[in-house]
Amino acid sequence: MTQQMLADRLGKSKSWVDKVERGVRALDRYSVIQEIAEVLRVDPAVLLGTRLPSVGGTGGLDGVDELRAALARYDVPAGVVSPVELRRHVGHAWLTYQHAHYAQVLRALPGLLDAARSRHATAPEGAAEALVQTYRITSAVLVKLGEADLGWLAADRAVAVAGDDPALAGTAAVAVGQALRALGRGRLALAVTVAAARRVAPRPVRDATAVRQALCGTLLLQAALAAAEHGDAHQTDELIDLTAGIATRVGSGDDPHRTCFGPVVVELARVVAAIEVGDGGEAVYRHEQVIRREGWRLLPAEYRAAYLVDAARAYLQVGDLFGAGRVLVDADGIAPAEVRCRPVARTVIAELARGRPSGAGVARLATLVGLTTR
Repeated sequence: MTQQMLADRLGKSKSWVDKVERGVRALDRYSVIQEIAEVLRVDPAVLLGTRLPSVGGTGGLDGVDELRAALARYDVPAGVVSPVELRRHVGHAWLTYQHAHYAQVLRALPGLLDAARSRHATAPEGAAEALVQTYRITSAVLVKLGEADLGWLAADRAVAVAGDDPALAGTAAVAVGQALRALGRGRLALAVTVAAARRVAPRPVRDATAVRQALCGTLLLQAALAAAEHGDAHQTDELIDLTAGIATRVGSGDDPHRTCFGPVVVELARVVAAIEVGDGGEAVYRHEQVIRREGWRLLPAEYRAAYLVDAARAYLQVGDLFGAGRVLVDADGIAPAEVRCRPVARTVIAELARGRPSGAGVARLATLVGLTTR
């Protein structure tokens, strides 16, 4: 198979394939590894150079099958919970997710989906928001656990429930963008999130409410990361610069849509975007600056740990195995499930474990996830 043939089948450029083959661009996203393995008709472990049990699974977490069954139910269960109780349950699910207690989230979501769907079907007045948020949490946890196709399904249902409400549709589009990016569909994610951002806050953006501007900024950050993933550095920079202006205006105030949007989040996105375009040096430099900012420690545990897994990829790009191991161990200290259950994190551990010698913290994580090297 020629480079051009492989590029065509992956929907990538020939230059991208060439850079991966020469080691100029790191192959450090499990979703991309899985896609390449499918095209080449080999096991992903062959590309990883390791034997990694259940690398595409949920790291020992139970509950995905039950959640899949809940999404597959088309009959609305009887019994309607009160709006107050439903909002309380949705709020608790969000907090549990933001603390990265994914096992608890998985246990709670099937029942929460049934309750939210029941309320929406029998008493739809004001119930759409709870159902959209429930689908969004469902999508987020499924994407994290390597079930991006199922996450896309949940996100798509959130869009359907949101209907013509721009704010609700915007929150649902955040989930769609995340799922599409996890599936390696950056161009689609870019189109969806930019369109949703325009609906949420028509230009001039500054005339919208602070909450609407923050949601618009979140969508544009998703668009920027999608642009970075398909190699468009210019558009990435333009979109992030635009969101930086929004973040300066709105700060880190009320967050009813659970986006965490603010100046620090924009700077974290700059780091991740640099990683995606292969500029590990720039990513490491920016990372070491942004984690010193006061707002960093105010972010939820899930957000910080997920970001640190990405930061480990930046250190890998510049060949600093010690630095990669350090931030990965830091992520495990903040939110263990983020490191031990996510396929992308397990892929980074596999890369680190291949290096010799690996630090004690990395060796411990490798053992915990069941990784052995050839």
